[in-house]
Amino acid sequence: QVQLVESGGGLVQAGGSLRLSCAASGYIFRLKTMGWHRQAPGKQRELVAVIGMDGSTKYADSVKGRFSISRENARSTVYLQMNSLKPEDTAVYYCNLEAGVSYTAYWGQGTQVTVSS
Repeated sequence: QVQLVESGGGLVQAGGSLRLSCAASGYIFRLKTMGWHRQAPGKQRELVAVIGMDGSTKYADSVKGRFSISRENARSTVYLQMNSLKPEDTAVYYCNLEAGVSYTAYWGQGTQVTVSS
């Protein structure tokens, strides 16, 4: 059973920084991508950033230049460095990985990020 455990969320003032971490455990067959999504109240879950096994990255336009995703393949751990945070970044952030031939998705339980103005 694959488990994802996020940490690092919290309350921060606008302009501040936070670093999220996500550690995956269990048997992961052919890990493909790891990433972060977020869901604000009353909104759909959206992609924030994703990183492939080759180190390629993709970001939502709203976070480009402010957020940075990285990973430690040997430890199946992914990080999200969030700088210059804005109130609109407030959301529950979910860690996600895709594995196997069919890119099966696994999700963490989420961590709250609140940015005050």
